[in-house]
Amino acid sequence: MNIEYVAPAEIEKRSMAIISDELERRGILLPDETADIVKRCIHTTADFDYAETLCFSPGAIAECRRLIRGGALLVTDTNMALAGINKRELERYGARAMCFMSEADVAEEAAARGITRASVSMERAMRREEPVIFVIGNAPTALIALQEQMDLGHYRPAFVIGVPVGFVNVEAAKELILADDIPHIVNRGRKGGSTVAAAICNAILYGMRGQQG
Repeated sequence: MNIEYVAPAEIEKRSMAIISDELERRGILLPDETADIVKRCIHTTADFDYAETLCFSPGAIAECRRLIRGGALLVTDTNMALAGINKRELERYGARAMCFMSEADVAEEAAARGITRASVSMERAMRREEPVIFVIGNAPTALIALQEQMDLGHYRPAFVIGVPVGFVNVEAAKELILADDIPHIVNRGRKGGSTVAAAICNAILYGMRGQQG
Protein backbone atom coordinates (compact mmCIF):
# COMPACT_ATOMS: atom_id res chain seq x y z
CA MET A 1 0.00 0.00 0.00
CA ASN A 2 1.23 3.48 -0.87
CA ILE A 3 1.38 6.23 1.73
CA GLU A 4 -0.85 9.13 0.72
CA TYR A 5 -0.12 12.67 1.82
CA VAL A 6 -3.14 14.25 3.48
CA ALA A 7 -3.06 17.76 4.93
CA PRO A 8 -3.45 17.66 8.74
CA ALA A 9 -6.63 19.73 8.58
CA GLU A 10 -8.17 17.20 6.18
CA ILE A 11 -7.41 13.97 8.05
CA GLU A 12 -10.54 13.90 10.22
CA LYS A 13 -12.76 15.01 7.34
CA ARG A 14 -11.33 12.27 5.12
CA SER A 15 -11.71 9.70 7.89
CA MET A 16 -15.38 10.56 8.39
CA ALA A 17 -15.98 10.26 4.64
CA ILE A 18 -14.37 6.81 4.65
CA ILE A 19 -16.55 5.78 7.59
CA SER A 20 -19.71 7.00 5.82
CA ASP A 21 -18.77 5.13 2.64
CA GLU A 22 -18.08 1.90 4.52
CA LEU A 23 -21.33 2.12 6.46
CA GLU A 24 -23.15 2.49 3.16
CA ARG A 25 -21.35 -0.54 1.70
CA ARG A 26 -22.36 -2.54 4.77
CA GLY A 27 -25.99 -1.49 4.25
CA ILE A 28 -26.10 0.37 7.57
CA LEU A 29 -28.27 3.48 7.67
CA LEU A 30 -27.86 5.45 10.89
CA PRO A 31 -30.63 7.70 12.25
CA ASP A 32 -29.78 11.36 11.70
CA GLU A 33 -30.09 12.08 15.43
CA THR A 34 -27.38 9.64 16.47
CA ALA A 35 -25.24 9.31 13.33
CA ASP A 36 -22.54 11.80 14.36
CA ILE A 37 -22.07 10.11 17.74
CA VAL A 38 -21.82 6.62 16.27
CA LYS A 39 -19.41 7.79 13.58
CA ARG A 40 -17.16 9.48 16.15
CA CYS A 41 -17.03 6.24 18.17
CA ILE A 42 -16.06 4.37 15.00
CA HIS A 43 -13.49 7.06 14.21
CA THR A 44 -11.98 6.65 17.68
CA THR A 45 -11.81 2.84 17.56
CA ALA A 46 -11.88 1.83 13.86
CA ASP A 47 -14.58 -0.59 15.00
CA PHE A 48 -17.82 -0.67 13.04
CA ASP A 49 -19.58 -2.78 15.68
CA TYR A 50 -20.59 0.49 17.35
CA ALA A 51 -23.09 1.03 14.56
CA GLU A 52 -24.97 -1.98 15.91
CA THR A 53 -24.30 -1.93 19.67
CA LEU A 54 -24.55 1.72 20.72
CA CYS A 55 -27.94 2.20 22.40
CA PHE A 56 -29.79 5.48 22.99
CA SER A 57 -32.78 6.08 25.23
CA PRO A 58 -35.63 8.03 23.57
CA GLY A 59 -34.63 11.67 23.16
CA ALA A 60 -31.20 11.01 24.69
CA ILE A 61 -29.27 13.52 22.61
CA ALA A 62 -31.71 16.37 23.16
CA GLU A 63 -31.80 15.67 26.90
CA CYS A 64 -28.01 15.57 27.22
CA ARG A 65 -27.72 18.84 25.34
CA ARG A 66 -30.38 20.40 27.57
CA LEU A 67 -28.45 19.39 30.67
CA ILE A 68 -25.19 20.78 29.31
CA ARG A 69 -26.84 24.06 28.43
CA GLY A 70 -28.13 24.18 31.99
CA GLY A 71 -24.61 23.91 33.40
CA ALA A 72 -24.57 20.22 34.31
CA LEU A 73 -21.47 18.60 35.78
CA LEU A 74 -19.87 15.76 33.83
CA VAL A 75 -18.27 13.21 36.17
CA THR A 76 -15.92 10.65 34.64
CA ASP A 77 -14.60 7.42 36.10
CA THR A 78 -11.09 7.95 34.72
CA ASN A 79 -8.76 10.88 34.29
CA MET A 80 -8.18 9.66 30.74
CA ALA A 81 -11.83 10.29 29.86
CA LEU A 82 -11.67 13.64 31.65
CA ALA A 83 -8.59 14.63 29.62
CA GLY A 84 -10.31 13.70 26.37
CA ILE A 85 -13.42 15.85 26.85
CA ASN A 86 -13.27 19.23 25.13
CA LYS A 87 -13.38 21.65 28.07
CA ARG A 88 -13.54 24.73 25.86
CA GLU A 89 -16.80 23.49 24.34
CA LEU A 90 -18.20 22.72 27.79
CA GLU A 91 -17.36 26.19 29.00
CA ARG A 92 -19.55 27.72 26.29
CA TYR A 93 -22.53 26.57 28.35
CA GLY A 94 -21.18 27.02 31.85
CA ALA A 95 -20.76 23.25 32.21
CA ARG A 96 -17.75 21.51 33.77
CA ALA A 97 -16.15 18.07 33.98
CA MET A 98 -14.54 16.43 37.01
CA CYS A 99 -13.01 13.14 38.11
CA PHE A 100 -12.64 12.09 41.75
CA MET A 101 -10.58 8.97 41.10
CA SER A 102 -7.16 10.40 41.98
CA GLU A 103 -8.19 12.06 45.23
CA ALA A 104 -6.27 10.55 48.15
CA ASP A 105 -9.28 10.28 50.44
CA VAL A 106 -11.20 8.40 47.74
CA ALA A 107 -8.48 5.75 47.62
CA GLU A 108 -8.33 5.57 51.41
CA GLU A 109 -12.09 5.17 51.77
CA ALA A 110 -12.25 2.54 49.05
CA ALA A 111 -9.49 0.51 50.72
CA ALA A 112 -11.13 0.79 54.14
CA ARG A 113 -14.51 -0.35 52.83
CA GLY A 114 -13.18 -3.00 50.44
CA ILE A 115 -14.83 -1.46 47.38
CA THR A 116 -13.50 0.16 44.22
CA ARG A 117 -12.44 3.76 43.91
CA ALA A 118 -14.98 4.08 41.12
CA SER A 119 -17.80 3.22 43.52
CA VAL A 120 -16.62 5.81 46.04
CA SER A 121 -16.21 8.36 43.26
CA MET A 122 -19.80 7.83 42.17
CA GLU A 123 -20.96 8.35 45.75
CA ARG A 124 -19.08 11.65 45.80
CA ALA A 125 -20.72 12.69 42.56
CA MET A 126 -24.16 11.79 43.90
CA ARG A 127 -23.71 14.37 46.63
CA ARG A 128 -23.34 17.22 44.16
CA GLU A 129 -26.16 19.73 44.02
CA GLU A 130 -26.12 20.33 40.26
CA PRO A 131 -27.41 17.76 37.73
CA VAL A 132 -24.70 15.19 36.96
CA ILE A 133 -24.00 13.47 33.67
CA PHE A 134 -22.10 10.30 34.56
CA VAL A 135 -19.47 9.43 31.94
CA ILE A 136 -18.35 5.85 32.57
CA GLY A 137 -15.76 4.35 30.24
CA ASN A 138 -13.83 1.94 32.42
CA ALA A 139 -15.46 0.72 35.63
CA PRO A 140 -18.62 -1.39 35.63
CA THR A 141 -18.67 -0.97 39.41
CA ALA A 142 -19.49 2.70 38.80
CA LEU A 143 -22.66 1.70 36.96
CA ILE A 144 -23.50 -0.86 39.63
CA ALA A 145 -23.09 1.74 42.39
CA LEU A 146 -25.47 4.06 40.54
CA GLN A 147 -28.04 1.31 40.06
CA GLU A 148 -27.89 0.31 43.72
CA GLN A 149 -28.71 3.84 44.81
CA MET A 150 -31.52 4.04 42.25
CA ASP A 151 -32.97 0.76 43.51
CA LEU A 152 -32.93 2.13 47.07
CA GLY A 153 -34.67 5.29 45.92
CA HIS A 154 -31.77 7.42 47.21
CA TYR A 155 -30.62 8.91 43.92
CA ARG A 156 -31.52 9.27 40.27
CA PRO A 157 -28.87 10.34 37.75
CA ALA A 158 -29.71 13.07 35.27
CA PHE A 159 -27.95 11.12 32.50
CA VAL A 160 -25.62 8.13 32.11
CA ILE A 161 -23.07 7.52 29.38
CA GLY A 162 -22.20 3.90 30.12
CA VAL A 163 -19.47 2.40 27.95
CA PRO A 164 -17.11 0.52 30.30
CA VAL A 165 -14.77 -1.96 28.64
CA GLY A 166 -13.72 -5.37 29.91
CA PHE A 167 -14.82 -8.83 30.93
CA VAL A 168 -15.93 -8.91 34.58
CA ASN A 169 -19.48 -7.65 35.18
CA VAL A 170 -19.22 -5.29 32.21
CA GLU A 171 -22.12 -6.62 30.18
CA ALA A 172 -24.36 -7.15 33.22
CA ALA A 173 -23.70 -3.63 34.53
CA LYS A 174 -24.63 -2.12 31.18
CA GLU A 175 -27.83 -4.14 31.03
CA LEU A 176 -28.86 -2.75 34.42
CA ILE A 177 -28.80 0.77 32.99
CA LEU A 178 -30.49 -0.29 29.77
CA ALA A 179 -33.33 -1.86 31.75
CA ASP A 180 -34.00 1.39 33.62
CA ASP A 181 -35.75 4.46 32.22
CA ILE A 182 -33.02 6.98 32.99
CA PRO A 183 -31.72 8.92 29.97
CA HIS A 184 -28.68 7.09 28.68
CA ILE A 185 -26.20 6.21 25.97
CA VAL A 186 -24.88 2.69 26.54
CA ASN A 187 -22.76 0.38 24.41
CA ARG A 188 -23.91 -3.22 24.69
CA GLY A 189 -21.31 -5.92 25.09
CA ARG A 190 -17.70 -5.85 26.22
CA LYS A 191 -16.44 -2.96 24.13
CA GLY A 192 -16.03 0.64 25.20
CA GLY A 193 -13.37 2.54 27.09
CA SER A 194 -12.36 5.99 28.24
CA THR A 195 -11.62 7.18 24.72
CA VAL A 196 -15.09 6.10 23.60
CA ALA A 197 -16.71 7.87 26.56
CA ALA A 198 -14.87 11.08 25.69
CA ALA A 199 -15.72 10.70 22.00
CA ILE A 200 -19.43 10.50 22.82
CA CYS A 201 -19.24 13.65 24.93
CA ASN A 202 -17.35 15.52 22.24
CA ALA A 203 -19.72 14.43 19.49
CA ILE A 204 -22.63 15.79 21.52
CA LEU A 205 -20.78 19.05 22.15
CA TYR A 206 -19.72 19.50 18.51
CA GLY A 207 -23.31 18.91 17.42
CA MET A 208 -24.40 21.81 19.62
CA ARG A 209 -22.33 24.37 17.73
CA GLY A 210 -24.51 26.97 16.10
CA GLN A 211 -27.70 25.74 17.77
CA GLN A 212 -29.88 28.19 19.58
CA GLY A 213 -31.50 27.76 23.00
